[in-house]
Amino acid sequence: MMRILITGTGGLLGSNLALEAASRHTVFGVDRSCPQKTTAFTPMVADLLDPGVVERILDDTQPDWVIHCAAQANVDACEHDPENARKLNTELPRKLAHHVARGGARMLHVSTDAVFDGQKGEYGEEDPPNPLNIYAQTKLAGEYGVLETSLDAIVARINIFGWSPSGRRSLAEFFYNNLEAGNPIKGFVDVLFCPLLVNDIADLFLKMLDRGLSGLYHVVSSESISKYDFGVAIARRFGYDPDLITPVSVSQAGLKAIRSTNLTLRVDKLIHDLGVVPPGLSPGIDRFYTFYQQGYPQMIRTLCAE
Repeated sequence: MMRILITGTGGLLGSNLALEAASRHTVFGVDRSCPQKTTAFTPMVADLLDPGVVERILDDTQPDWVIHCAAQANVDACEHDPENARKLNTELPRKLAHHVARGGARMLHVSTDAVFDGQKGEYGEEDPPNPLNIYAQTKLAGEYGVLETSLDAIVARINIFGWSPSGRRSLAEFFYNNLEAGNPIKGFVDVLFCPLLVNDIADLFLKMLDRGLSGLYHVVSSESISKYDFGVAIARRFGYDPDLITPVSVSQAGLKAIRSTNLTLRVDKLIHDLGVVPPGLSPGIDRFYTFYQQGYPQMIRTLCAE
């Protein structure tokens, strides 16, 4: 059993990861704005950007591993406030990696598929990144900072979906919420990605820690799909009308930040080093629906106190 500190446990990945890890390990979760109500793991409220907070939390928890999920992940918000994005996505990971390594622990830093420009797709870890927006640029700089500071750290590029404490953090929730309400929505036919259910990625992360891996990995689904087709798959699995989703191009969306269009990633390295093939899309969507049937969305929303 390991001692694991997880940052950003008020978010989509951090919350689900903490719950999954708590069944196997001693888990501490820190979030800057979500006073969590749970006995599954030990929650803390703290702003990791405040002076001395990183050092204090590491001293208090004495982790074997730190999984850093906290970030400014709102792409358009990063365009609006690039300085805040730089602090959260670049400076904080580097600082955390420094103090984690100095204390003898190890770190898994969560990054994004958006570091690529989407011009070709099927990207491997050896392909040169070319981030198109502030979010992706600051996340890539965070990758470099972590790997330069801690040689045995893991950096995982991901794309996830699942149920979140806010009910609004994943694309799957966006489709579900609007389809359930009968709202007409749009889905991008020209944006390809490899989304992995957050609970499945949590399991893969824990296996990576157990195996003691290090370096850069793509941790995404073994299959790819357009965002429009992903929405249609959610509609059909839940029994909603897929005709509520209109196929459009991302260029028609009026988004502030430029988005990459083909973010299909290869997972050969992960399969080779871990000996596990990441789940495909249909099993992930089926499990997402099963969680819904079991009342998981309501349960995870109770994590964050009012």
